[in-house]
Amino acid sequence: MNNLIKVISWPFLLLAFSMVLGCPGAGESTDENSDVANVRRNIILQYVRQGRLTPVMREKLLTLTTQQALTDYAQQQDAAYLESLPIDGNLAMDVLNNVVGIGPRFSGSEGMLQQQKMLKAIFEEHGGLVEYQRFKAKNPISQQGVEVVDMANMIVRWFPERKQRIVLCAHYDTRPFPDNDPDPQKRRGIFVGANDGGSGVAVLCALAAKMSKCKSGYGIDMVLFDGEELVYNSTRDPFFLGSTHFAQQYVIDKPEYKYVAGILLDMVADANLQIYQEVNSRRLAPKVVQQVWATAKRLGISEFRASARHEVRDDHLPLNQIAGIPTIDIIDFDYPSPQIRQTYWHTTEDTADKCSAISMAHVGWVVWEWMNNQK
Repeated sequence: MNNLIKVISWPFLLLAFSMVLGCPGAGESTDENSDVANVRRNIILQYVRQGRLTPVMREKLLTLTTQQALTDYAQQQDAAYLESLPIDGNLAMDVLNNVVGIGPRFSGSEGMLQQQKMLKAIFEEHGGLVEYQRFKAKNPISQQGVEVVDMANMIVRWFPERKQRIVLCAHYDTRPFPDNDPDPQKRRGIFVGANDGGSGVAVLCALAAKMSKCKSGYGIDMVLFDGEELVYNSTRDPFFLGSTHFAQQYVIDKPEYKYVAGILLDMVADANLQIYQEVNSRRLAPKVVQQVWATAKRLGISEFRASARHEVRDDHLPLNQIAGIPTIDIIDFDYPSPQIRQTYWHTTEDTADKCSAISMAHVGWVVWEWMNNQK
């Protein structure tokens, strides 16, 4: 996605936690090691954000007095919780780790080709019909101005006979370099894009594994956009190449089917997940926003916050503005947290260890339930 345009008010979350829970994990023992207290506090706060802290769990955490015991308990609880969820967060995490393991996956790179081969096999394994929408784009760093990059949106179809369809999408390219890194020496280093580039792909793969049980009355297309950020200079190079091409072709080709709604998934794996309603989504596709956040509320997925915070330029804009497809952007732009000024976005810190299987499972569950309720 492009740079953040607007930040709207941030609630005093920690103050609310302390009012409800006291100071969780702190002050229980005057001689307790502060590192142990910090680990406990972070676990409790994470469970509160995820809406799964029970009194029994909190009391258990307060009895554990070493970092290792706290970490082991949290890992056991996380594993059991993941098993209870309808969307396979472990599968999503495996996919994320595998795409990150490829390394940089910017448009036209060898890494992108490896990723395409891997994802095609995953989607086909789960019954998806895979096709590529190929096009060419000007290479932003061409000295002669004539070099092009071979691009390809990946389109995966389920129930292709249905004329009314939903599009679920994400970008699967990574930025060429981590040019937002706080260390200038790293800004031409390696960028693997775990959350920004990998997470949306991983959630779609987890959803693909469920598609044989999909009860929606609509056809489903999953689209992975190339060239979301084939950008070396943010003030010069165009964003959203793949989604723009997809939207333009939808208008030009006038297919027999019609997209009735869309959801874009971007930066949805943050371990400290907090998803606000994106401003452009509320303006351009308010009905879809209302439906999705109502679904999250019904499921008790508390990471979905029913207020606006960011206005973001992203792949949903061409779908809305060119193709006329009411599409929302599910995105957590506060990576890692609204309380931390330094961001992992477009830096060398955007790695798989900052990501969470539970976060991806929660997002996938909301999308799955919303999709199945569309008749």
